[in-house]
Amino acid sequence: MAASGDDRRVAIVGATGNLGTSVVAALREDPDVEITALSRREPSALGSGVDWSSTDICQDDLVGRFASTDTVVNLAWLFQPTHDPVTTWRNNVLGSIRVFEAAAAAGVRKLVHASSIAAYSPGRGRQPVNESWPTHGWPNAAYSREKVYLERYLDSFERRSDIEVVRMRTAFCFKPESAEEQRRLFIGPFLPNRLARPELLPAFPLPAGLRFQAVHSDDVGQAYRLAVRSDLTGAFNIAADPVIEASELAELLDARPIPVPPWLVRGALSAAWNLHLVPASPGLFETFMRLPVMDTTKARTELGWTPVHDSTSTVAGFLRGLRSATGDDTPPLRSSSPGGRVQELRTGVGQRP
Repeated sequence: MAASGDDRRVAIVGATGNLGTSVVAALREDPDVEITALSRREPSALGSGVDWSSTDICQDDLVGRFASTDTVVNLAWLFQPTHDPVTTWRNNVLGSIRVFEAAAAAGVRKLVHASSIAAYSPGRGRQPVNESWPTHGWPNAAYSREKVYLERYLDSFERRSDIEVVRMRTAFCFKPESAEEQRRLFIGPFLPNRLARPELLPAFPLPAGLRFQAVHSDDVGQAYRLAVRSDLTGAFNIAADPVIEASELAELLDARPIPVPPWLVRGALSAAWNLHLVPASPGLFETFMRLPVMDTTKARTELGWTPVHDSTSTVAGFLRGLRSATGDDTPPLRSSSPGGRVQELRTGVGQRP
């Protein structure tokens, strides 16, 4: 890893969510890094040595906030409402573009952007893909379309600016403290926490062919720290081993897996989504079932990144977090919010940074 010895002033956009809190925690370990945390809602605490600024990326002055900043880390993302893709597009795509352009106008040296495995085109079976795999995503899912659009925008942005750009393409990121946030965003309020208890799940229906990669959010935070502190640019795949298959997931649930045709799961999810019973869209499920397996050799050899947690223990910890309704002290991660979960789901109130 090529590291710089200079002090770094880092602005983290979207600092209070699942990834944001882990990135803040990782960078706080480095005494040479000064952190400014930007989010729409004020956290109760982000730790000593972290300055916080109330920021809406869609309308606030970002150039001023990035003044004297060496590196901008862009984690800002709005997952909901999936029934209103115009709203998520404005925040995720147009808001991120404002972050990119403001960083350039402020003379920022480096931009580290949160891309995703969902930016990749469908995979080629079990053969892992590296960072050169096409990033055309899956067109039926807003999340994938938005990640892909920003990949294309950064292609042009890199050619016309002097900023060093890093794209972090992460697998599914979990930690126990994110359980309630991710439950609200993807599962919804109608699955009682007690159903995640193994003794109540003698059998569990799972889509046939299910397999996915996972990584602990704190390990991702360390990957971002390494990216911030290095002089490297480009894309990096971030995922832990092993790949989670249906059999492993059922074992974690201590349940017998029941293979279900993906089209049947998609149909049931579509009906529930149209009735506003679940927040995750059927397009997101289609993306999930077509994701490639990422090769993480580049991150391990060039960044020097090694995850502390394997994917199995990471998912197990997340499931424990679901059972105990685990949260954290920042607004997105709190285990409950004003107005209740049903109101949040039905009115389209999302998790903005």
